[in-house]
Amino acid sequence: MSGLAVSIRLSKLNYHVTILDTNDFTGGKLTEFVSDGYRFDAGPSLFTMPHLVEDLYKIAGKSLQNFRYRRLEEICRYFYPDGSRFTMPANVDDQVKTLHDQLGEDPDTTRRYLDRSRFKYETIGRLFLERSLRKPSTFFNHLAWRSYLNLPKLGLMQSLHHHNEKVFRNPKTVQLFDRYATYNGSDPYQTPAVMSMIPHLELGIGAYFPESGMHQITTGLESLARELGVDICLGSRVTSIILNKLGAACGVETGSQSIPGDIVVSAIDVNQTYVRLLAGQKGPAFKELPKSTSAVIFYWGIRKTFNLLGLHNIFFSTNYKAEFDSLFKEGQIPEDPTIYLNISAKERLSDAPPGCENWFVMVNAPANEGQPWDEWIPLLRKKILMRLSREMCEAIEPLIETELMLEPRSLEARTGAVGGALYGSNSNDRFSAFLRHANVNNEIPHLYFCGGTVHPGGGIPLALQSAAIAARYVAERE
Repeated sequence: MSGLAVSIRLSKLNYHVTILDTNDFTGGKLTEFVSDGYRFDAGPSLFTMPHLVEDLYKIAGKSLQNFRYRRLEEICRYFYPDGSRFTMPANVDDQVKTLHDQLGEDPDTTRRYLDRSRFKYETIGRLFLERSLRKPSTFFNHLAWRSYLNLPKLGLMQSLHHHNEKVFRNPKTVQLFDRYATYNGSDPYQTPAVMSMIPHLELGIGAYFPESGMHQITTGLESLARELGVDICLGSRVTSIILNKLGAACGVETGSQSIPGDIVVSAIDVNQTYVRLLAGQKGPAFKELPKSTSAVIFYWGIRKTFNLLGLHNIFFSTNYKAEFDSLFKEGQIPEDPTIYLNISAKERLSDAPPGCENWFVMVNAPANEGQPWDEWIPLLRKKILMRLSREMCEAIEPLIETELMLEPRSLEARTGAVGGALYGSNSNDRFSAFLRHANVNNEIPHLYFCGGTVHPGGGIPLALQSAAIAARYVAERE
């Protein structure tokens, strides 16, 4: 996604851009599968901050009518092990009322929490997510000074879980807001409380759905790039970045040719860039950081519809602390995992045959380090089916008409993400934002970086922002 986005921005800076992609499709993780009449968005399933996509259409001078999406009226449906469940609405007033009616939370307390979430995003969030952390100007402006004056309120010295536990009275509410740590592959018991800004992106700014599904984001940006004259070469695996005698990037090698370039932008996993593409040419000028979570995802075509389910559904585990200890301390799939279930056919009926649903069923998993996945995954599949069958009051396995799967090893092979880590590094350290690789390497002129493994981080919005930051560097330096 970031590669497509940066190509659009560089084209408007009058560069002739060539994209080289190992795969025979664009979009990295944001692609699709089609099987037996079912269509699945293969990767990200939550769409927030649509203005970042709209910005690219505006930059390209194209009509926004070519990218249609709608705001969801409900955010997510939550299911707890004791059988309780509720739906989170999109309107903030309704959110406050729902958390009071369903979980007994004080309305004033909830509203203050949501207001603080917005405040954190509008101060420190915008400061660090939209700007380079390697420029002095980032730290000397009105937004930065506003952040400094409010440091005690930002929650840098306590964990997200500790913060949520202090605010809310019901452990179920705490678990709900702890879950936002997973939006960048982190542990709520370690990641700092400043991450309580993340709920604002979903509950405040809103959750959206592209009218043709998430893959529409990829196809739309690919069309923009091609219309601007970007050459997209699929099935072209880059084997190395070429450095000239002065140590500056001046092109790339593929298996069959050398392609010169005034600049090179790497939109792949930053570890791959150094270990594979710069091997033997330049010593690693980066620090490998602790990895984010990966996932095991089952794509099931289900021969039935369930009114109990919505577009986004969460089935919480009984012991959240044990779940994250398994992921980050033990490197294992949790015994009792939280299950995320996405059904795009709830919003786009053509994604499944009539009377059927396309289930995207995901469980967080540790990044691949040689674990016995072939032993673990069948057991995990059985646990998931048992939980969902219990919740639906019906055996799910006999309803499965088609099945596909991605897990840490296949995610790594398909996307190049080291270990299959969905977000590159995690944010379990309060200094994580400063430790991520920058969008430029000062030791290698003309080499730039974007994507989920560099600043500002993983996920669609941050990947698109990384492309904007990289393009600004190019405009200023070249």
